[in-house]
Amino acid sequence: MGLMDFIKKQFIDVIQWTEDGDGVLSWRFPMAGMEIQYGASLTVRESQMAVFVNEGKIADVFGPGMYKLTTQTIPVLTYLKNWDKLFESPFKSDVYFFSTRQQVDQRWGTPQPITIRDKDFGAVRLRAFGNYNYSIADPRAFHTKISGTRDTYTVGELDGQLRGVILQHISDAIAQSGVPFLDLAANQVEFANALQKELAPAFEAIGLKLEGMTVQNLSLPEELQKILDQRIGMGMVGNDMGKFMQYQTGQAIPEMAKAAGSGGGGVAGDAMGLGAGIAMGQVLAQNLQQGLQGAHPAAAAATVKPEDVMATLEKLGDLKAKGILTQEEFDAKKAELLKKLV
Repeated sequence: MGLMDFIKKQFIDVIQWTEDGDGVLSWRFPMAGMEIQYGASLTVRESQMAVFVNEGKIADVFGPGMYKLTTQTIPVLTYLKNWDKLFESPFKSDVYFFSTRQQVDQRWGTPQPITIRDKDFGAVRLRAFGNYNYSIADPRAFHTKISGTRDTYTVGELDGQLRGVILQHISDAIAQSGVPFLDLAANQVEFANALQKELAPAFEAIGLKLEGMTVQNLSLPEELQKILDQRIGMGMVGNDMGKFMQYQTGQAIPEMAKAAGSGGGGVAGDAMGLGAGIAMGQVLAQNLQQGLQGAHPAAAAATVKPEDVMATLEKLGDLKAKGILTQEEFDAKKAELLKKLV
């Protein structure tokens, strides 16, 4: 290279990145027609990392701090260029900055219901959505597998790929957790934790760290939602058989009233309305009777009929078959009922 060419060549003595907006994950320092001055200053701010790429290979990775670029601070690059440590000369290299800030409030969701396998219900179709946070943890892997030689790479460009990864792992997350689906559905925090644990390796493989995940909504099929509501109701009444029967009757009364209303006018509608009224009266009478039985245990035992006990056991057996009652809950209630026959 002639003397005039050397004089005309531009040299860089300060390398830094001042982020001027949100959403940029990777930014390449402009190097067109320029070389880095030996001893130049490299500034990497908190929430950033810098990567030097020489002849297509990653030479060095710098964390937050200020560096003087010499053969001592860039040993790998020195090796690639075959520099002698006493030879000071400008050099050519591509410099990429990466933002390591958390990218917050990233949205995920199921565009269509997805089918998962559950040990209690077999196949279940569900829809869910929430948000997640991530950050770049390994810029070397992220540059190699995702951003490449792009001038800039943004959050929006990565969004579709990450959503796809999340959808692929929902079924595996539920299976790996070993928790019945109804329990996960009732505790969305536990569901989110199981999903985050399953997704973490997939994020790490492309240089990212999954910082947090939430499940904001979980929509179940109507029939499964009814079973979940019943299980929650049973959890509220516990093993008290009186409260259990009141709960079941209370669940049935709205359906009876609805049927009466849909019957319209005329004799049929009046009869259905009358039936609902009689049922309501029976419930009130039973509640009063249960209160009296609580005050007189001996009288309570005398009023229990074998056919009533058998009917209740059949009802409990049906609830156990549907998964609303566990085997332990069924056995406890069965033992309690049989004691009343003695």
